[in-house]
Amino acid sequence: MTGVKPAMGGSHPGVGTRNALLSLGGRRYLEIIAPDPAQTEFKFRIDLRKLSAPRVITWAAATNDVEAVAARAREGGFEIFGPQAGSRARPDGKVLRWKTLAVKTDLAADGVDPIPFFIEWSADSPHPSLDSPAGCELRAFEIDHPDPQRVRNALARLGIEADVKSREPARLVATLRTLKGTLKLV
Repeated sequence: MTGVKPAMGGSHPGVGTRNALLSLGGRRYLEIIAPDPAQTEFKFRIDLRKLSAPRVITWAAATNDVEAVAARAREGGFEIFGPQAGSRARPDGKVLRWKTLAVKTDLAADGVDPIPFFIEWSADSPHPSLDSPAGCELRAFEIDHPDPQRVRNALARLGIEADVKSREPARLVATLRTLKGTLKLV
C-alpha cells in the first residue's frame, strides 16, 4: 500500500509475537506486529489473535529515561507495568535491547488503547527508524475517543500534550506520506 516493503524485524522471545518494520523518518517507525507461529506461548498485552483485520491499536512514546516516566506515572495516580527489559534478535543476528513501561487505565475502547506505552532504546541498539526500509513519513497522528477530555487529562498527567477528538468508535489514525501518495492507517 505504501510502495515500500517492510523488513522482517524478528521474534519477541517469550511474548509470542514477531514484527516487520518501516521507517517513518525522524526516529519514528511503523511496527507491524503479529502472532509468531513458532512460539507456543502468547503474552502480548493485546490479544492480536482476535483481530479480524490489520489495524492501528496502540502506539509508543519514546523516552530517554523510562524510570522518570514511571515515577511521573505513579505520581499521577496510574498503575504501571514495568519498566521491563525487552530484546529481539534481528535476522542478521544483532540483538536489540530496550525497556518498556505500560500504563494501566480504563480508557481502552473498541479494541484501541489511546494511552501509549513508553519505550527507552538501549544506547547500544540501532534505532529501527535508522535501518528499516525508508520512503514513508508520518505526517499526522490522531486520537479519537468517546471521552476525549479524560484521554487528554490522562495524557497530560504523563507529560504528553495531544489533540483528542470526540468520536465513536475510538480509533487511532496515522497519516503517512508514501511513495504512492497519502495513506491513512486506521
